[in-house]
Amino acid sequence: MPATILIVDDEKHTREGLELALEDQYDVYLAENPDEAFNLLAAEKFDVVVTDLKMAGKSGMSVIDRAISLPDKPICIMMTAYGTVDVAVEAMKRGAYDFLTKPVNLEKLEILITRALESRQTKQENTELHERLDKKYSFEGIIGESGSLAAVLERVRLVAPASTTVLLEGETGTGKELIAQALHQNSPRARNAFVPVHCAALPANLLESELFGHEKGAFTGAAEKRIGRFEAAHEGTLFLDEIGEIDASTQVKLLRFMETKTLERLGSIQPIQVDVRLICATNCDLNSMVKKGDFREDLYYRLDVVKIQLPSLRERVDDIPLLLENFLTQFAEENGFPNVSLTPKAMTVLQAYPWPGNIRELRNFCENLVVLKQGGSVNEYDLDPRFLNPSESDVTGPGADSPMYSPPSGSLSKEENEKRLLRNALVQSRGNRTKAAQLMGISRRTLHRKILRWPELDVES
Repeated sequence: MPATILIVDDEKHTREGLELALEDQYDVYLAENPDEAFNLLAAEKFDVVVTDLKMAGKSGMSVIDRAISLPDKPICIMMTAYGTVDVAVEAMKRGAYDFLTKPVNLEKLEILITRALESRQTKQENTELHERLDKKYSFEGIIGESGSLAAVLERVRLVAPASTTVLLEGETGTGKELIAQALHQNSPRARNAFVPVHCAALPANLLESELFGHEKGAFTGAAEKRIGRFEAAHEGTLFLDEIGEIDASTQVKLLRFMETKTLERLGSIQPIQVDVRLICATNCDLNSMVKKGDFREDLYYRLDVVKIQLPSLRERVDDIPLLLENFLTQFAEENGFPNVSLTPKAMTVLQAYPWPGNIRELRNFCENLVVLKQGGSVNEYDLDPRFLNPSESDVTGPGADSPMYSPPSGSLSKEENEKRLLRNALVQSRGNRTKAAQLMGISRRTLHRKILRWPELDVES
């Protein structure tokens, strides 16, 4: 839809001349005095108001005041004679976008309106983007109800408002960048930049330049000056993922920055002060790396101010149904496909699977399932064999020796698979037979018969 413009001027030929110039691109309304303009502003929503300053009766300033008091403020442009420019400047201080002197140059007016509308659109898009980010990365936007995740979010809630350095530890795919985003979005720095750097993805000879920037001619190929990620994150947050991968030289420069809050671009000795909140993440045990001499001890203690340990998906079994439902719905909507549902038995199998790739693996599984199935119900036999017969190598990290999972030897017969599903259901329900029967999609009586058949599978309530 074309933008709507209200022109307010008590000179008939001016009103009609502006209407003639603008009506091909915009919906144009005319008012010959401020009172008529007030009525139109109450009845219609305008994108732009162009008003004369000097009119019989009320001043154009009253039109500006009324327009900018509306919930959906239009862009206001003042027209004025040369002798009243100071008053027009005052109108800008009170909320007008700009002013033009009379007689109005139509080309300049069209350019001014175009720029004003583009500026307004950009501001709206930025506001909407921040609102989406606030929602996506708010604590409520992180999916899960398990105790281990609740403990992480409580720590995030406490730490987010501060500028303290945070070290995130956890297996690959546990959502470290998502937690880093949540820390940023819930901090006073939320409206400034969040700059992520994946240290392992950059060669050692480029990482230092990427982080700290360089001057023209600092090294072969440095054809121009470039600011680094630290400067780009000024007054915001810098997220260094896989911090354990940085080389010794970069470790020294990072330590110096943390001690002085200043940096030097490569090829320069001029210190630059930067205000950055640092969040680092690793899937390595930095303390063990320090003991082996692979990571500086002094840097480790600088980074390890507040540590947040992210749980693996094996430690969040109760969250798996919520994550599956969320991702299946998300990918169905994104691709325009019908939603996919999982039977209770399929859900039981997926909850028992160790998910070595954590949430990233689960997310990819959901996308694959939505694209290939395109609707319908999925039972346990529709799943990839790896979910029914995970190998011992799939089990890594905490929880690997949990009774939720016992690696099979060889392929499973139908009876062995059924026994394993029953055992997992009983474990997940903590021995509650009614809940175990619901998980398997069978009646409680059927479950009781199976337990009588295989009493060794029963667990205590």
